[in-house]
Amino acid sequence: MVWVLRSCIQSILKLVNSVIGMAGLAMILYSAWMIRVWQRQMGELPFAHDSDYPPPWFIYTFLGLGVTFCVITCSGHIAAETANGCCLYLYMLFVVLLLMVEAAVSVDVFLNRDWEKDFPKDSSGNFDQFKNFIKSNYEMCKWIGLSLVSVQGLSLLLSMILKALGPLQYYDSDDEYAPDRVPLLKNAPPPYVVVDPVYGHGPKNDAWIRRQEK
Repeated sequence: MVWVLRSCIQSILKLVNSVIGMAGLAMILYSAWMIRVWQRQMGELPFAHDSDYPPPWFIYTFLGLGVTFCVITCSGHIAAETANGCCLYLYMLFVVLLLMVEAAVSVDVFLNRDWEKDFPKDSSGNFDQFKNFIKSNYEMCKWIGLSLVSVQGLSLLLSMILKALGPLQYYDSDDEYAPDRVPLLKNAPPPYVVVDPVYGHGPKNDAWIRRQEK
């Protein structure tokens, strides 16, 4: 029964974790599109060190978030497959840190009226476009954000349950069950061996042993 429950939780954790991975891939694709637009307008990549323009921090941030989501997804799949304690702890740490960052940004945006001043000026203009898109599609973006946070919380809960169940134990032979049968033989009489008197203690036995050694 525990084995079936563990397998179900591992499968659900992989499925939930895949949603985080798809969100990360979407962020990476959007970042690639912004990099392409920047290169078309400026004639150079945004990662050039000798650029005359200020660095587009929004592109860097979105690309970094996408890569972070993909790394969390990979670690989550490994943790779900192995059910190892260290992997699960590392995965839970990643998810908790991500939730803390998201909570800090959300609190700053909703409680601080001048939250835009906390962010540097984006030379690419993609930040303003993204902000206007969220304002014009607020309901859809709100439900997408809530769904993503719920998925992260669910993955954290599933990993905690999987850690409580422990790793899967494999039994290669019937020797693993020997300690369970030992108490049943506690009152059993000790084994005895019938020895032929001819080969008992004495000179005949010593002579026979010497012949065997030769």
